[in-house]
Amino acid sequence: MSKILKSKNKTKSSGDDLFATAPRSAAPSAGRSAPKGGGAEGGYTARDIEVLEGLEPVRRRPGMYIGGTDEKALHHLFAEVIDNSMDEALAGHASFIEVELGADGYLTVTDNGRGIPVDPHPKFPKKSALEVIMCTLHAGGKFDSKVYETSGGLHGVGVSVVNALSSRLEVEVARGQQLYRMAFERGTPKGRLENLGKVANRRGTRVRFKPDPDIFGAKAVFKPQRLFKMARSKAYLFGGVEIRWHCAPELLRGLEDVPAEDTFHFPGGLKDYLAAAIHNDTLVHPDIFSGRSGKNGAHGACEWAVAWTADADGFLSSYTNTVPTPDGGTHESGLRAALLRGLKDHAERAGQAKRAASITSEDVMAGAAAMLSVFVREPEFQGQTKDRLATAEAQRIVEQAIKDPFDHWLAGNPVQANRLLEFVVERADERLRRRQEKEISRKSAVRKLRLPGKLADCTNSAADGSELFIVEGDSAGGSAKQARDRASQAILPLRGKILNVASAGKDKLAANQQLADLVQALGCGTAAHYREEDLRYGRVIIMTDADVDGAHIASLLITFFYRQMPRLIDEGHLYLAVPPLYRLTHGAKTFYARDDAHRDELLKKEFHANAKVEIGRFKGLGEMMPAQLKETTMNPGKRTLLRVMLLPDDREDTADAIERLMGTKAEARFAFIQEKAEFAKDELLDV
Repeated sequence: MSKILKSKNKTKSSGDDLFATAPRSAAPSAGRSAPKGGGAEGGYTARDIEVLEGLEPVRRRPGMYIGGTDEKALHHLFAEVIDNSMDEALAGHASFIEVELGADGYLTVTDNGRGIPVDPHPKFPKKSALEVIMCTLHAGGKFDSKVYETSGGLHGVGVSVVNALSSRLEVEVARGQQLYRMAFERGTPKGRLENLGKVANRRGTRVRFKPDPDIFGAKAVFKPQRLFKMARSKAYLFGGVEIRWHCAPELLRGLEDVPAEDTFHFPGGLKDYLAAAIHNDTLVHPDIFSGRSGKNGAHGACEWAVAWTADADGFLSSYTNTVPTPDGGTHESGLRAALLRGLKDHAERAGQAKRAASITSEDVMAGAAAMLSVFVREPEFQGQTKDRLATAEAQRIVEQAIKDPFDHWLAGNPVQANRLLEFVVERADERLRRRQEKEISRKSAVRKLRLPGKLADCTNSAADGSELFIVEGDSAGGSAKQARDRASQAILPLRGKILNVASAGKDKLAANQQLADLVQALGCGTAAHYREEDLRYGRVIIMTDADVDGAHIASLLITFFYRQMPRLIDEGHLYLAVPPLYRLTHGAKTFYARDDAHRDELLKKEFHANAKVEIGRFKGLGEMMPAQLKETTMNPGKRTLLRVMLLPDDREDTADAIERLMGTKAEARFAFIQEKAEFAKDELLDV
């Protein structure tokens, strides 16, 4: 236990990382006095403060704008460009968008909208508006709702970031029967705006660009299948637009599901999208519940499609102003609330209010396949990549739009509506029954059982090769569920710190729901009732944040297993995960460091001395993207695990340490602190 706490103290940050624009060696270490004389604190002066102008901040810190430099971030460039064309379509100015991926790696997006303005900008009379938009952050036509009532983003943020991160970008604008052209390299104009002369029967904007290998790496190229899927989803989101797809045939070798040319136009919108996604599934209610409120592209508009599948996992895909929101947000909360209220109201009309009293939105969404698209003015997102909607008004818009149509849909076919109600009530009964059971059997192959304590189980039916990750909090649990291998890895989120079993009585232990859920999930019993043959997982892995709170939670869990399931430790089933504390990025190179010492070692070993390394510190597992969590902590081929062991010669000392540090006697802990005071002082001086 003391070794764990010692390692956590060593990883405490000195605070130097707060000053990102200053050289790391310039700032004095925390806790040490500055050198005397000269007035400058250790040579740290105004000259050490960098002022980044134009698009240089984007190239220096791409992760701040597109979330990183991996494959997802690379394809986010396409999303930024096509979102601008979609905004023109939603505003009624464009009827088609063309997407073309060339054999040379260039991606071209063309629309027949109004075209980016090319006249001189009032604030910068020597520059065209096009140049200002392409080369200036926070410059564009979407800050003023008079130009775009709703939009997927801010014009000057998205396309200027794409320009900064492209080795070359070319823009053609057909406007006022004149054709204009301007080229850029790594965000810098290569000459002035050119007027190529008169052009007939053409208008709109064409953007052709190629990602910069200095940022994304030499092998980072667009994936045709991913672009194809993204382009098709945009057409589903707005039935009034036609999207034309073109791809060089030589890029499609081995890709049977991606054509060289295609046209997307879906008048049915999300209903068509959902019908295609679930065409092989058995539905509880044979009809898809779908509808629209308001006009697509208008402030406060909403479109939805929901179906309940009897034999498949559900999903919920949501969009805001045609931008995907994979992490959900307030609009999804509105959908859940409307469906729950509508189903409970139907139950009351059908005389089944008592049976439906216990259902929750989780029960309603179990098995539900849903698509949701909203249009709101000036949406607020969490993060530049817009993964989660935070606009409070969106919940009200969606809930009000869906509630009455859902009531009418249920009333229109009461027999099928009762089948849906019965399906949801069964989900609620199953959830409550599983919570009360003391032992859990492995889920069968024909029916998915709802397991205790938000457990996301694996499909492997044997303990050998199966792993249970015990994670800290719902946020980390959500990331872990996306990062896991569903065949062999199960996830059990815990809410905060568990009970300290070393100081709690038997009554508190018996009444603690979190520990009951954990015992249920393991299935092997506790204390004298422990049965090795009934253990459902070969490895039980404690995965907490790489900070002091995480170490405390890990200590509480180790104490629980030591006191209640000592054989689980003796048989070698208990492990500690080792998540990273830092992410170090420069160009295409990315490394992860587990603590400060490892970070400094990687900086010296893997990067040039003058390299501008982007150093990110993870606040917790919930702050990591699922792909990062998988790569660093959960992938058996790359991760590090620490096995918790009790050596025969150390058993007496371990029992004494557990009693002193975790037991009921506060004076024992106080004596330990006094004994280790010199150790704590030395550790603080090393920080």
